[in-house]
Amino acid sequence: RKQEKDGNFMGVVIPFGGSADAPLPSLDALVGLVADDMGRVNDGILARAQSHVELIPEIAGHLINSGGKRIRPMLTLAAARMCGYSGEHHIKLATAVEFMHTATLLHDDVVDESDLRRGKQAARVIWGNQASVLVGDYLLGQAFKMMVETSSLDCLRILSNAAAVIAEGEVLQLSISQDTSTTEDAYLQVVGAKTAALFSAAAEVGGVIASRPRDEQAALESYGRNLGIVFQLVDDALDYSGKQASLGKSVGDDFRERKITLPVVLSFRRGSKEERKFWKRTLEDGNQTDDDLIYAQKLMVRHKAIDDTIERANHYGDIARDALAIFPDSAWKSALLEAVDFCIVRAY
Repeated sequence: RKQEKDGNFMGVVIPFGGSADAPLPSLDALVGLVADDMGRVNDGILARAQSHVELIPEIAGHLINSGGKRIRPMLTLAAARMCGYSGEHHIKLATAVEFMHTATLLHDDVVDESDLRRGKQAARVIWGNQASVLVGDYLLGQAFKMMVETSSLDCLRILSNAAAVIAEGEVLQLSISQDTSTTEDAYLQVVGAKTAALFSAAAEVGGVIASRPRDEQAALESYGRNLGIVFQLVDDALDYSGKQASLGKSVGDDFRERKITLPVVLSFRRGSKEERKFWKRTLEDGNQTDDDLIYAQKLMVRHKAIDDTIERANHYGDIARDALAIFPDSAWKSALLEAVDFCIVRAY
């Protein structure tokens, strides 16, 4: 990777598994395999977002229709199918997972005071904070109704626990917000709660609804959790690396919102006294100038903070891949493995 004159970065594509002419990992195989099931999930999303209160489908539809890969519900569908499930309840579970995710996005944008979501105006900017929070609550309620309809107490337990852990992660993030003394362990604790918990639950319930043995359910839980950590760490790196198209937002949003992410943690820890004063001024005090983002990027290059964040992501990616080793080879397994590579290759 090299730095360009404007302070942004040029990514170097690192081929996965051999020839430079080999196609890059993608979600195409996963998307193709779950296409029919995902069509039913999308129908369920539209149906369950309806309400006689007009503002509810209006706000929910704004976010639901704004894009996104919907990787979390796809994990539920693929895990269930890989485990041989042939029933109908995985559709409701996947829909519930997506509603949980959508609700957290609505809530996150209010907490973070974000103006954009996936390149479009955040719902809170259009309809206000109160409406955004309340519609998020409505979607969570609908998610729990669908969990109950599956008649699986274990699935209800796993997903409800994930909802509680995500909320804990939000509060924990508030406690370390704009604190440059945050350690890597503390930040990973936030990532494990805010992001990885729903990935983990989404994959695990696929095995649970298929009534697979505990070791397979645990393997899916591990796969999802580590994939979630990969996903977030790569997002952390991308926000400073210039690949805003991969995020659906402009470069440096985390910096402007004064978020403590892993590249910041590493740069602060490895920096000089003067460099630490820079991070304190810009992130703790909120005193930022037009040139500060470029300087922050330069510090990350100097201390290999972006590279090492991606290296950490590769480590968790290896754990996710190994978790699936107990499952027999299949198109489903291959697609889930490629999803790990896809999440990592976004960084290059």
